[in-house]
Amino acid sequence: MNRPASERHWVDWHGQYDVTGSSLSRRLAIVQRRIRQALDDQPPGEIRVLSMCAGQGRDILGALVDHERRDDVRARLVELDPDLAADAERSARSAGLDGVRVVVGDASDLGVYEGIAPAHIALVCGVFGNVSDADVRHTVEQLPRLCRPAATVIWTRHRRSPDLTPTVRSWFAATGFEEVGFDAPDGFRIGVGTHRLAGPTLPYRPGIRLFDFIGDGSGAHH
Repeated sequence: MNRPASERHWVDWHGQYDVTGSSLSRRLAIVQRRIRQALDDQPPGEIRVLSMCAGQGRDILGALVDHERRDDVRARLVELDPDLAADAERSARSAGLDGVRVVVGDASDLGVYEGIAPAHIALVCGVFGNVSDADVRHTVEQLPRLCRPAATVIWTRHRRSPDLTPTVRSWFAATGFEEVGFDAPDGFRIGVGTHRLAGPTLPYRPGIRLFDFIGDGSGAHH
């Protein structure tokens, strides 16, 4: 039976990653580069990674496939759409990334990260452009509950007017994160932020909800 158009939307949306020169393909390349840098900075031993609204997992899976630390990574990819999650699962297994687990679940529920938090690397990509400004701020403020000291958070947000990214960066600073870099490539209205937790962590509390998804992802195409 065919899925309703409303459910097919996010599956079709991910096809933009395969369009050469698209905003999503450019964003993906930047995010993967930032992930590799974060992996390079990790001390010896296990590296815990969590990915919210992971989709097909292209960012973390693409960064891991040929990285020398790939076997040290224990990752949890959380995706609500079962078709996208199945794509991520197939890609992870095909690449031999045995430490990657794909979970069909609600990425806004802190409880879904039990066992992987506190993480060394947290990916919040494709989220902030699809939730309210208040939920963006709330999510940033709750990230120390999912992070260990010096953890790296990589996030994305479109820069269409009114551009919220300067404010998002200030929220990270106020929450105890130091900025590693902010990528805003010419010719695209995309932004990729990379921050490291320099302040204190917060206790993990699985009952907290981070956000409500209200967008359709269209901002990432511009």
